[in-house]
Amino acid sequence: MGLLNPRALRWKIAALTAAACCAVAAVVGFLVHDATRERGLRLGHERTITRLIAAERELGRTGQAPPDIDVRPRDELPGPLARDLADQPDPSTGYATWYDAKDPNWYWMWGAVADGNGEFLVVREDMSTEVRSLQLLDRAIVKAVLAALLFVVPLAALATEPINRRLRHGARTARRIADGELDARIGSAGRARDEITEMSAAVDDMATALQRKLENEQRFTADVAHELRTPLMGLVTAAGLLPEDDEATVLVRDRVRALHALIEDLLEISRLDAGAERARLDTVPLGELVTDVVRRTGTETRVTAGEAASVETDPRRVERIVVNLVTNAHRHGAAPVEVAVTGPRIAVRDHGPGFPPALLDQGPQRFRTGASERGRGHGLGLTVAQGQ
Repeated sequence: MGLLNPRALRWKIAALTAAACCAVAAVVGFLVHDATRERGLRLGHERTITRLIAAERELGRTGQAPPDIDVRPRDELPGPLARDLADQPDPSTGYATWYDAKDPNWYWMWGAVADGNGEFLVVREDMSTEVRSLQLLDRAIVKAVLAALLFVVPLAALATEPINRRLRHGARTARRIADGELDARIGSAGRARDEITEMSAAVDDMATALQRKLENEQRFTADVAHELRTPLMGLVTAAGLLPEDDEATVLVRDRVRALHALIEDLLEISRLDAGAERARLDTVPLGELVTDVVRRTGTETRVTAGEAASVETDPRRVERIVVNLVTNAHRHGAAPVEVAVTGPRIAVRDHGPGFPPALLDQGPQRFRTGASERGRGHGLGLTVAQGQ
């Protein structure tokens, strides 16, 4: 598609090359045209003066002007020619010329000189040959420019292919990094040391810094979760020793359960980040599995599994995903919440306002919930579900 895209870099460079060629050709063509035109006028002027000199000699020798020479009084001279004669230092001996150009087919070089008897010898030199030669030269220049463009434009487009290939490689690598492949690097291709090399090195440095930062955050999350697990076990044991049927006991046990779930989610996320999670595949009846998982959530969720199939999957992962989606639907959506199992597909639907646009565009983000005091997005539930 890049080859046919008129906005592609290759065609922009080719267009600039073509514009530069046209500009150079226009300047050169103008200079050649002007020089050729001046040369033609100079030759016409010299031929006219030569004929006038020959006519003067013939008049002095025979007393009559040659047949091809007109003898006219001043008032019959063309206006420009008469003015040129008047501008001569000595109108009685000076030679006057005038180029009469009237498109399309009237090109004459006029010349006049006084004959000593109050009249003037007048000649007309045909300049159509020089004009046609100049027109042929202009057409030849235009044809040569067009032929050069037919060669230069494709050549310029092909010459940019190495640059386009390096840019496409950089774009693909940047997308891989954005998709989570933090080890991807553009690298340096060949011996080129240009702006693309500098950009590639900057992107690689940015990816390295980003990878290091994310790895530090992942290690911190895993370390915090592991460090909290030991005192949490003590809290669970202590909560179990509290007297039953006490309001404070119920509150403490509820908060301990919430803290335990949070730490388990953190540990699971750290294992997902480290790639330590491995699927253990078993063939299970998906409808029965989902029905049992939804029942154990203790929520009022309607399950439809009439068209469910037996699939090869990891039951634990399916359980984690379904629990998180159902819990999220009850917490952030609206009743009724429905789970439909069709073949190998599980659909969880609530009747709330739906996912916010930011979540659809960016995906779930850790430690971000729908509560305004904690920012936008959702928390660890959807993050774990996405990871699994």
